Amino acid sequence: MIMMTRETMLERFYARDRGSNGRFITGVLTTGIYCLPSCTARKPLPENVRFFGSEDEARSAGLRPCRRCRPDHFYQQYDPDVHLLETLAGDVHRAPASFADAAALVTASGIGTTKLNALFRRHFHATPAAFLARERVTAACRSLAGGATVTEAAYAAGFESLSAFHLNFRRLKGLTPGEYRALGTSPSFTIALPDGFRVDTVLGYLGRDPASVIERVRGSELAKAMRLGGRPAVLRMRFDAEAGACTVDAADPLDAEGMREAHAAAVRMLNLASDPSAFERQVGRQPELARLIAPRRGMRIPLTATPWECLLWAIVGQQVNLPFAYALRTEVAELAGEPAGDGLRAHPTPEAVAGLEYEDLTARRFSRRKAEYLIDTARLIAGGALRIDGEREMATAVERRMLEVRGLGPWSVQYFLMRGCGFADCVPVGDAGLTAALQRFHNLDHRPGPAETLSLMEPFAPFRTLGTYHLWSSLGDPA
Repeated sequence: MIMMTRETMLERFYARDRGSNGRFITGVLTTGIYCLPSCTARKPLPENVRFFGSEDEARSAGLRPCRRCRPDHFYQQYDPDVHLLETLAGDVHRAPASFADAAALVTASGIGTTKLNALFRRHFHATPAAFLARERVTAACRSLAGGATVTEAAYAAGFESLSAFHLNFRRLKGLTPGEYRALGTSPSFTIALPDGFRVDTVLGYLGRDPASVIERVRGSELAKAMRLGGRPAVLRMRFDAEAGACTVDAADPLDAEGMREAHAAAVRMLNLASDPSAFERQVGRQPELARLIAPRRGMRIPLTATPWECLLWAIVGQQVNLPFAYALRTEVAELAGEPAGDGLRAHPTPEAVAGLEYEDLTARRFSRRKAEYLIDTARLIAGGALRIDGEREMATAVERRMLEVRGLGPWSVQYFLMRGCGFADCVPVGDAGLTAALQRFHNLDHRPGPAETLSLMEPFAPFRTLGTYHLWSSLGDPA
């Protein structure tokens, strides 16, 4: 499958673009090997490079697979390092208490600390320690929801002390374990905000479409319409400097499961799991980049309330300007969303969008192709053929799966990984806002192409998601 010009493929090959893996194969005639575009080996001269659409084509030309990037393993979907990491992560998912700390993960893996850290950074966009802490808190949430006491949940999840449990739980969930356990006894809960949390950026981003019928921002309050507990409801979040007071308005009170859904949506939109301090320390040591974050220290990139909401937006927003994308999103909400009260409509579910016909959307300014992409993707999800709840999976696995969906290209998938799953090291190459921000920030006389975009974003790794968001936000800074 080759659908690019030779110049584009050369550019992506020299940029070691992982997003192009599987889209073409690079043959190096002087060495007689074929490689993935992301291969880290020394790059040959352009005249010695030939491109192929499949392994069979490369082998027919007399080439053998590279022993460094192992394209044969890639196309067999086998990578020994990935297999090791998947096995280890599966063990942690099932029994986080079996691992005392990150050092125990190293011991269990049988590889060195440096390599394990690199694998976690590449595939999970997190350190082993952060991954283990998240899995412990997730396990504790399940225990608390099942009726366990706070002490029982803490030790069952592997925490050695109640103080460490409370600290990690509140950091990731914004509630104490006791408050989480009590969800459902009231239509309200209050999320504690971390020190320096930028409420203004969250409200600014979520309220950027003033005509939205799905969410509304007025002053320091956000009203978000969604399905909770199997029915339409409005989640209201009122902020001060230290907390977000949340209340759910629904026709009938939600049970504990419905209130846990509301809490999960609030935590996602605030992106409490993302701590910008490490990013800010890294960028702060680079004077040429430090000025980018100076006006926005403490900023986090808000996530969508659900992964599906992000995916719908990514499809709707492809290759159109923002005002038109807002309008198309509203059309879908009017067609498939349910009234939730206060003039708002709950964000349409995949099942509701799957029930539409292409003509329903083309009659409302959708192109035929965009209507097909949106409805066909919704039908895959509704039918169980496509999973999009990839927050606990490897980013590379989610990326590979989503790229197989018709209508989802590298930009759409990277955007989904960023704002639908919360992965920390994504770059939506080709994004018009990102290239405009890079041109402006670096005072370039041109818009950077894919390879130059990746090069300019490299100093932000492994936090390129947040670097992208700062660059987007910088477009509103004074010249």
